[in-house]
This record gives sequence, C-alpha cells and structure tokens, in this order.
Amino acid sequence: MAAALISVPKQAKRGDIIEIKALTSHIMETGYRRTAAGDLVPRDIITSFACRYNGREIFRADLFPAIAANPFFSFFTVANESGKFEFEWIGDNGYSNTASAAITIL
Repeated sequence: MAAALISVPKQAKRGDIIEIKALTSHIMETGYRRTAAGDLVPRDIITSFACRYNGREIFRADLFPAIAANPFFSFFTVANESGKFEFEWIGDNGYSNTASAAITIL
C-alpha cells in the first residue's frame, strides 16, 4: 500500500470553512508509452479519489491518463460536527489506498 499524506484541522468552530488536503504516492503509467522493444507499457493509474465526512461523500474525482504521478487534491468543506474524514484512492491493477483523520468541533 502506498503512503498517503492528509491535512485536516484537528479542531474547528461549528460552521467554519476548512481546507482539506490529500496526496498519495503512486507511480502513474498512461498506457501510451512504449518499451525499447516497441511494446506498450500497460496503463497503471489512480482512477478515482473520494472523501467522506462521517460517512457522507463530500468530494469525488474521476481521474484519467493525463493525471500526474502522486496526485494532490485540495478542497474546502464546512465543519458541522465532530467526526472522521475517510479518504479512498482506487486504481488499475487492484490498487487501493485509504487514510482517515479526525476533527473535533468546538
């Protein structure tokens, strides 16, 4: 499983707009490149990213071959209640990575 770096404030006031950042390490291969022998290198990309806040999806992205290696996401949400953010990356060849972070609402 690849490393994931996430940034979620540990605390916030109810109603605050908070920034969420997520990055995972993954060597991407578009499927368009060829080997020295002329064979296509098989595609190996992250195809989707999702973030859930207390089980409710708040952000989703579908990714395509033009995405960079180690994709970074930054987005905002409203802090309504204490709980957990869950992050999930899914890709080709059975790739899957998850991470989570807790937040306390004051």
